[in-house]
Amino acid sequence: MHKTVTTSEAASFRRIILDHYRTQGRRLPWRETRDPYAILVSEIMLQQTQVDRVREKYLEFLAVFPTWQELAGAELSRVLSLWQGLGYNRRAVSLQLCARAVLQRFGGALPEEVERLESLPGIGPYTARAVAAFAFGLATPFIETNIRSVFIHHFFADAEAVRDAEILPLVELTLDRDNPRDWYYALMDYGATLKRGGANPGRKSAHHVRQSPFRGSNREQRSLILKRILAQPGLSIARLEETLSLDAASLARNIAQLEREGLIRQEEGRLWVP
Repeated sequence: MHKTVTTSEAASFRRIILDHYRTQGRRLPWRETRDPYAILVSEIMLQQTQVDRVREKYLEFLAVFPTWQELAGAELSRVLSLWQGLGYNRRAVSLQLCARAVLQRFGGALPEEVERLESLPGIGPYTARAVAAFAFGLATPFIETNIRSVFIHHFFADAEAVRDAEILPLVELTLDRDNPRDWYYALMDYGATLKRGGANPGRKSAHHVRQSPFRGSNREQRSLILKRILAQPGLSIARLEETLSLDAASLARNIAQLEREGLIRQEEGRLWVP
């Protein structure tokens, strides 16, 4: 359905969000910089990962890899070792590939245009638009989980299965085109507050998916495998199976998948991170 919002309703909405931001806005390290590289690192880290887990890792990562050049030239094993604790290790691989692509294709300067950003490894539609807004002040509409919650809470309180296609016109309508960076930060902080307050409005989204528990999952198995190989380069598959107590079929499947993703390599029954 198409939601009609009047000019006065849009103005009232903006006041509510900005008033909250002025009094309760979060201070986060990636908000203290305009460096496109540092902002991209934060956006990749924040994908499917809680802010508190990212905060410490972000500063640690930038201390070791402060520029595209340092990240692009690092050994993957070093990058992945630093990434431990954030999960979804493929993001670290993509981030390093992205750094190399920025150097090779764009002379070490991250492009501002959304279409060119999307052409880089690991950068999808949301990340491209977020980086464009936060690094370059480009006013383009986008949605992430907290933003989705805010708009459902305010404009679709009595609805169910709300689609992003219904929300996006309202995001564009209310967008602060003079200062999209702070406006999006304000929306995200308001959404985070809504979630802490009880019922998550995002559950009314047609796109809401409850994340499966990490413990005991295949993701946990993959994480444990990679962690052991990082700790013991050249570890034999037989020894890995023994120490992790995984059945042979599950172990073989996960090793093959990690190999396909470029996270590990296998040679004569032994495993390394490239």
